Amino acid sequence: MAKKSVEKGASLVKVKLFKSKDPKYSAPVRVYVNGKGYAVPRGVEVSVPMCVAQVLANKERQEGQASSLIDSLAQAQ
Repeated sequence: MAKKSVEKGASLVKVKLFKSKDPKYSAPVRVYVNGKGYAVPRGVEVSVPMCVAQVLANKERQEGQASSLIDSLAQAQ
């Protein structure tokens, strides 16, 4: 995990991001929280601060909702 710094006392959680040969899903995911940047690699389990894990979970949830909306709009036509 490449990062600028982890504050002392920050709770770490393990995450593993999907990786494929598709360029969209092979590069590290960049996350910025309160001015600190993190590059989370794909395909390996890494420990990240809880705030980074929350951003990644929100991103996944929002992508799922957007995909569902796009599908429902396509079926309506």
